Amino acid sequence: MLAADDFEAYDTSHLAVLAIFAVGIVLVVLAGRSRRGTPAATAASRAGAVAVAAVTVPLQILQFTPDEWSLNTSLPLQLCDLAWMVAVHALWTGNKTTATITWLWGLTLTMQGMLTPDLSSPFPEPRFLMFWAMHVLIIWAGFWLVPGLGIGPTWRTYKRAVAATLVWLVGVYAFNVAAGTNYGYVNRKPQRASALDLLPAWPWYVAVEIIVLSVVWALLVLPWALRPARSGERETSPAPGR
Repeated sequence: MLAADDFEAYDTSHLAVLAIFAVGIVLVVLAGRSRRGTPAATAASRAGAVAVAAVTVPLQILQFTPDEWSLNTSLPLQLCDLAWMVAVHALWTGNKTTATITWLWGLTLTMQGMLTPDLSSPFPEPRFLMFWAMHVLIIWAGFWLVPGLGIGPTWRTYKRAVAATLVWLVGVYAFNVAAGTNYGYVNRKPQRASALDLLPAWPWYVAVEIIVLSVVWALLVLPWALRPARSGERETSPAPGR
């Protein structure tokens, strides 16, 4: 049973974050398209990279302080912990691979975390701020890079995204077994309600999730992968600094 001051899904704070997030998507895409191919895109992307790091790094460090430390939650092993780092790289360099990973992870795994958050800390506790800052900024970065700046994914970057995810999965599973943790919910489902509840028991839900994500990611890549062939354009990146 939740304590009176615990975060509760779809309470006022959750709905407020989702509303800000939705409006932000529109603004980010419009801003990206208006600056696409200009020096302003590079400046804005790198400012975004600095902003993501400036918001996330201090909050990540806070997890190692005595009051916040927990072996089960403090280590940067969740996929979103890696996703913000990947997003910073993509924003700073305009790299197609990290832009693709940001886009695919953001629209599926990070979005799932926003819709069914496994969170107990209410606003404005540090864990609340870190959780939502990471999730919102990762997805906004993906919308800025792909629909905004037009750094579309390709089948090559799709394969790299799948490979990177599988490497993370194996590594986190091994750590969870050794440490008795459950980062990424790789070893068991979260206690709170989530989309994983719709899938079979461990380990089958992991296999199903891999298959489903691979198909969904392919569908997310398909429109962008077809664009060069349809338009006759070369596959180049209008990325900042490239």
